[in-house]
Amino acid sequence: MQSKVSLFIILAATALGCVDIPDFDNTPKIYYNGVDQSTEINDSTGKKIRENVVITIDFEDGDGDLGATDAERSDPAFTAPYEPWGNYELVTARKGADGKWTESILAEDQYKWMPILKPDGKAGPLKGTVDLNASFLYGTSTVPVYVRFKVRIRDRALHISNQIQTDSIQVPGYR
Repeated sequence: MQSKVSLFIILAATALGCVDIPDFDNTPKIYYNGVDQSTEINDSTGKKIRENVVITIDFEDGDGDLGATDAERSDPAFTAPYEPWGNYELVTARKGADGKWTESILAEDQYKWMPILKPDGKAGPLKGTVDLNASFLYGTSTVPVYVRFKVRIRDRALHISNQIQTDSIQVPGYR
């Protein structure tokens, strides 16, 4: 019986020794995963109200210090170092009639925040996926326009990730 227990302990220790802890840099790194959209419709009239866009990125960070709580986002002492764009930046590029792309940060995207991604607060490598949101309103004079996005994130130590670019999609816009 003792030999079975000893064998189990040896096998368990060996298996635990084989677990590789990722060695990510403390500066976050992001990868483009995809962009998706859905149309919000007024049920009573069938009128399109808003185009909701979800940009999905994969991330890795060596110390896992990504995101901010609601309380932190309402504290000017916490948010001041994150000026002018919060903990993720969303740059929208719009394709003009001439085929050229023009980049800007839309008013509603100037100060963007993602939630805490490691709620236990323990330092350590973190890898995962996060969805970032944007929306475009339909109006009486909107037309379909092509947009694409550039994204980068910033951790709590203010390290800035690489920047990724999404595929282009069609959303309501003005000419």
